[in-house]
Amino acid sequence: MNCLECGDEIHGRSDKKFCSDGCRNAFNNKNNRDTTNLMRNINNKLRKNHRILSEQNYIEGKAKTTKNKLTSEGFNFDYFTNLRVYKNGAEYRFVYDIGYKYLEDDWILLVRKD
Repeated sequence: MNCLECGDEIHGRSDKKFCSDGCRNAFNNKNNRDTTNLMRNINNKLRKNHRILSEQNYIEGKAKTTKNKLTSEGFNFDYFTNLRVYKNGAEYRFVYDIGYKYLEDDWILLVRKD
């Protein structure tokens, strides 16, 4: 049998797939990386949005801020991970564990989900 990464002959157990830890790591890194620039760019935007939201001063898991403040810090409102509508009709957009809801005027309510 030959190594799935480099093609060298494998010695040892019959179920071995790689000749070394280096080849195993290289193979897995290639298969697990973001395969397109689009995915990488979206993941970067989500990470940036999450970082901006987590830097807010939370009191008991809640905070208030303005849309202008978030926008000035580089927050992109087009990118969030899920949308949740509660029984009372409140609509929250979440970036992983942090949600936000639009309030009156320019205000936004932030909540951190446990």
